[in-house]
This record gives sequence, structure tokens and C-alpha cells, in this order.
Amino acid sequence: MFWQHHLSVFILSLSLLSQYPGYAKKSAPDAFRQPSSNAVDHVDSLIGNGGDSPNGSGGMIPSTAPPFAMTRWVAQTRQNYVSVTPYNYTDSTIHGFQGTHQPAIWMGESGQVIVAPGAGDVEAVFEARGMKFSHDDEIITPSYYSATLQAKTGGTIVAEQSATSRVGHLRFTFTDTEKPYVLIEASRASVMGSADPANVTHPLGAITIDPTRREVTGYNKERQDFIIGPNPAPSFAGYFVARFSEPIEEFGTASNSDGFVSVGEAQKEGKRTSGYVRFADEVRIVEVRIGVSFISIEQARENLDSEIPDGTTLEQTAKNVRRAWAEKLDRIQLEGASDDNQTVFYTAVFHGLQYPYEQSEGGRYYSGYDDAVHEGESYTGYSIWDTYRAIWTWQMLLAPERINGMVQSMLQDYREGGWLPMWKNIVETNIMVGTHADSLIAEAVLKGFTGFDLELAYGAVHKDATVPPENDWTTSYFDREENVGYEVRAGLSSVYASNGWVANDIHSESASRTLDYAYDDYATSILASLLNKSSDAAFFLNRSLVAPFSIFNNDTGFMEARNRDGSWAGQDEGWTEGDMWAYTFDVVHDVEALITRRGGNKSFVEFLDQHFDGGHNDHTNEPSHHIPYLYSLAGAASKTQERVREIAISNYNSTIRGLSGNEDCGQMSAWYIFSALGFYPVNPVSGDYVVGSPFYDRVTIDLPGKPKPLVITSRGASTKPYVASLKIDGKQTDTPIILHDQLVNGGEIDFVMSDNPTSWASETLVGCTFRVQM
Repeated sequence: MFWQHHLSVFILSLSLLSQYPGYAKKSAPDAFRQPSSNAVDHVDSLIGNGGDSPNGSGGMIPSTAPPFAMTRWVAQTRQNYVSVTPYNYTDSTIHGFQGTHQPAIWMGESGQVIVAPGAGDVEAVFEARGMKFSHDDEIITPSYYSATLQAKTGGTIVAEQSATSRVGHLRFTFTDTEKPYVLIEASRASVMGSADPANVTHPLGAITIDPTRREVTGYNKERQDFIIGPNPAPSFAGYFVARFSEPIEEFGTASNSDGFVSVGEAQKEGKRTSGYVRFADEVRIVEVRIGVSFISIEQARENLDSEIPDGTTLEQTAKNVRRAWAEKLDRIQLEGASDDNQTVFYTAVFHGLQYPYEQSEGGRYYSGYDDAVHEGESYTGYSIWDTYRAIWTWQMLLAPERINGMVQSMLQDYREGGWLPMWKNIVETNIMVGTHADSLIAEAVLKGFTGFDLELAYGAVHKDATVPPENDWTTSYFDREENVGYEVRAGLSSVYASNGWVANDIHSESASRTLDYAYDDYATSILASLLNKSSDAAFFLNRSLVAPFSIFNNDTGFMEARNRDGSWAGQDEGWTEGDMWAYTFDVVHDVEALITRRGGNKSFVEFLDQHFDGGHNDHTNEPSHHIPYLYSLAGAASKTQERVREIAISNYNSTIRGLSGNEDCGQMSAWYIFSALGFYPVNPVSGDYVVGSPFYDRVTIDLPGKPKPLVITSRGASTKPYVASLKIDGKQTDTPIILHDQLVNGGEIDFVMSDNPTSWASETLVGCTFRVQM
């Protein structure tokens, strides 16, 4: 069979990749493996870090922090900018340990702090302070990291780290070294919005050293994405308080540009500013705890004292963080999954619980929208164009306690800035298209989350659907366009609201916008219906059904961009992160109408075959994620089952190159998680899941706050990709749909699997020659 052939190829490629130099995973000492957790032990946060280019990896880093942490700590092997992460497996030197707020590889850093141990003369320049290390000595877990650094003047420095949400905890052990010190970097040269080293500006930072308190405090105002988006956030800064375990014998400041050191200088403010502290020669172990804040130095100190108080050992910190991960990951038990399967699956769950990340601290948060501090719960790192598709749905199941706060955070952004977020990285960045916060909110309300102001929520969603951006007729809003206001639904006034499409000769990415706006209208209609706003519900539903087919070219059978006068703009025009093949299938709220336009079920299945067999499916980008599940909606479920397996094998594995595309704040992993369970939210706002092909014999999920677990049984699934029958809570179903209500309170989903294609939910294929042969 075709699928079995790909399995053998996958096993061979996995064997080859596992020989990647230094890839063998080293276990943490017993003290850092408590509490016991098979699930956490199977997380490999190197997955998605391989490759030396942005598209050569998933953009993930081996950071330590609890779920949804405000700050993640990571060994710094390179300067991170837009398209560059702070750690890359191909590097051989470590230049420090970074408290990063960079939420994804294509986004910029904000207010980071860097801690760099050293010995001998103080080295402040990034290139000069790098120390060799070997992956053979690295220990990488979600809660603990360590590496052995080769000191420049001889000897070694064993660096260890863990971190809570707002406090990093590091320990440096100096062996056979002289004059040990620790450098704190507050500001650096920064490439803003571009990876071009010639485009350099210098953000402001400050350092204050208080040897009596054994503290180094300061701030860093770097925000690389400041050149895009409508919110200047003038008072933004990342504040920090670093507290040392040992007495400070010497201190001073240093310049990161030329390395000049001012011994005894306790304060420095500037463009490339660091401070250092040195310890007695007999000191061999130094611990430093670093509280960070977006509010103030005082709040950073409060965060330090509350999250990792004095007297807390690194082992205790790591145990608390591991416990937080175990609380989530141990809720899912796999049977019939190989060791590699478990690594891929649990790492996917790990990736899916990192974003959006906490922005509030002590019940307050800094808002860059109105440049003020407010009371409340806040999150940032909302990659909504990516995450509305599946990871939001997954978080509702596994982390429901977060959802009300995350929605409330979006509503606060609306209240303080005037609009719901599109891609929030501290503040709005205008990245991607569509106002998919509408989908997030509608899905949350549909699924019973109401711990926020529902009328405020509807007002925010309704504004997205009815109010165009400023200068809508004259601004293109191309990707990362600078010096423009809120993008929101660009084109709403110019054509979309009346004719149904966004004009390609006015706006960039026009065809993608048209389809995205249609789905957001659908989400708006669902929310309006849930809130008994029947006339609005009817209006937005109608617009959502009309708009997609305003760009369907009956002559070619594809979605295509149109100009203001209605003329076709060309098949290669108007797309974002996809093409006409991907986007022609992007009418997830009205698949039935799309099937009709393509000539009915049989013709539509043939069109899907052309898409896949012609090499058009690009799983590295989100517009393709739902497409294999469309076979099921056209009466060809067996083809969904084999395509899903094929995609999983080709795009996911347990190596550093184990993600074929950028993780995009959890969406790549969400596809794998749901597909492994056997279903996927093609239209998340509907509350329906389309059946695919489960990967394991049995999955038991202890859903938070529910009276019984969700148990998914599919004996023999690892070698049998096809579904012969399905029972939900003991009732046979011939429809390839599972309802959210059938999952959310627990229950039993029983698949009977087969080696060969079956007729279950595959009536379109009856009498046809099936694509795969034994």
C-alpha cells in the first residue's frame, strides 16, 4: 500500500536523522526528574529547531518555563531578530542565557535580559564572550537545562537554568577558572523589523549595581516590532532585578560595542549597555535569580520575591516547573504508541501550551495601547491568523481555565486601543489578514465560556465586521507595511461590503482577505445568534455565504482575485502564504456549496486528488491544514484517512527537523494532536470535528473539571489506517462528524480499524478504483 511505503521511508529517514551529530538526548539527573512523568520525559524541545534558515525549521527553541510563561529562558547561541531565534542547534558557542519574549520566529524580540557567565577579563561584546559547548553535554527538558561551557581562559563553567513565568533561575559552577564573573546585558544593537545587519538602531537600556543588596537592576526598551503596527507604546520596557547568591567583590559597567569596562561604575545608561559583578576566586558556585516585569523595577522585585523567594534551590524551582507541565501532559495517556510516537505527540502538546503568553503580573499589566498600567489579566503573543484554526480549540479542551482570561485580555485590548488584536506582540503589529479574534470569541461563547462581558465582546466583533480602517481606499496594507494605522478588515469600505470581494488593485492579498472576511462574518453571525441578535445573525450569515463565491471563477473552477471593476486579476495574484489551490478549498463554513460549485461529490473528490497528487498541498503553511479532511465531507472518508497519515509521516518526526514548517504559536502541533486523536476542527466555530484516522490503540484524556475521561479506542491503528466503523458512547454512527458536546464532558469514542479502505462514510467511492493498492 502507498501508506505502508511511506511508513518504511519514514522509518529509514528517522534512522538517518537520529545519527545527526550530538542528537542523542541526555537525561537529566534524578533531582531534576521529579515528580515522575513519562509524558514530560518524552518532550523534546529541540524538535523544530534544526536548520539554519527560518524555513528550515519550526522556529522553536529549547526554553525552560511553565505553560504560558511571560518569559522563557534559553541558551543564547546567536543574536535573535525577526526570522532568527536565540538558539539554533547548528551553532557551537553559547554567548549567554536570555530571558526572551520573542513569541515566534517571524516576530521581534521585546524587552529581553541576558545573563552571561565568564572568567578572566570581562567580555561584553557578543562575539567575544561566546564559549564553546558540546551537545553531548547538554541536558534539555521543559523545566531544566544545562550545558558545559569551555571558559576562554581555561577551565569550565557548568551553566544550569530553570524558570518560572516571570523569574529566571540560573546556577553557574566554575571549575579550574580564574576571576569568575557574571555579566548582565541591558541593551544591544538591534535590527528592527529586518534581518539586514546594515539596518541597525540602538535601543536604550540602563544598569544599576547595588553590591550591598547583591542586586543588579535595570531596564531594556528594545521592541523590534515598533516600526510596524499603530501603537508606539512609548513607555514600554522590560525591567529586571537580578539577585546573586554570593557576595560581590568587584563590579562595573561595560560597553557591548567596543568592550570598554568601567570598573567600580555602579550606573550606566546607553545604547549598548551591560553591567558585571565579580566574586572571590574561591567562589565556585553562583546562583542568580532574575525577576522581570513590563511594569517597573519594583514589580520585577515583587515577582522575584513571590515566584522564587530567597532560599529556594534550583532543584526546587525546576521541580515546581516540571509539576506544572506534568499537570497538563499527564492528563493524556497513550497506548500503542512507540517511543518516537510519544515524543512527537507530547512535544506537540508542550508546544501548544506556550502561547499566548502571560502579560499581567500581580493582577496588573502594562498596556501599550494607552501607555498605562491597568488592573486585570492580560496575555500577548496572539498569532491569531494561525491559531484560530485548531490550537485555540485544543486549549479549550486541555486548558479551559485560561480561556476566559484570554478573551478578557482581547477585550481589554479593544477597550484601550479601539480594536481586537490580529497579531499582538506586546501591542498590535498588523501582521497577517482577517479579524480572526471574531472566530476565537464566537467559538468560546459557543462552547460555554462566558466569564467576560458578552455585550462588550459582541460590540468588538461587530465593529470588526462593519467599520473599515482609516484611509481604506488609499492604503494597501501589504505585509509589514510601516507607518499605517490599524489594518483590521482592509477593503471593507472599498468593495467587500457591497460587491463581496476585496479589490486586488486596491489592497494586497485581496483574495485571501475576501475568504478570511467571509469566515469572520460567519463567526460574527454565530455570535449574534448565540446572543439572540437575530437580524444581525441573518445579515452576517448571508454575507459570509455570498462573499466566497464572488471570487470563484466558473471558467477555471478556482478562487481568483478580482479588481475593483470585477475583472480577474490573475491566478497568482492576491494570496497570502498560499495559492489558488489552497484557497479554493478555504470555504470551511460552507463546504457543501463549494462541492456543488465543483460539480458534486465525485468531481470534488477528483479535484482533491489533483490537489494532492499534483504536489499542491503545502502543509508547512496553515491554509492547507484542513484540506485532507474535506474528502470526508464529500463522502470519501477513506481518502481523508490515508491523506492524514501521509501528511503526518511526511511532516512530523522526533528529530530536530521534526516540524516541516514554522510552529506558528502551536498550530502545526495542533494539527498533529487532533489528527492523532482521529478528528479535526475543520470549521472551529461550528463545534463540529471531522473524522480522520486515529494513530494509536487508545488515548485517555482526563479533561480538567470533567466527571469522566474522554477515551478514544482504535485497536491496531498504528498499522491500520482505515476506519471500518465508529461508535460514540456506544451508538453506531455512519456520519464522519463528532460534536463538541460528545467530547467535552468525557465519554467513549470507539473506532474499528482496517488494513484496507472500507465503505464507512465513503459512499462516493463505491464502485470506484481506489487510489492505493496492496
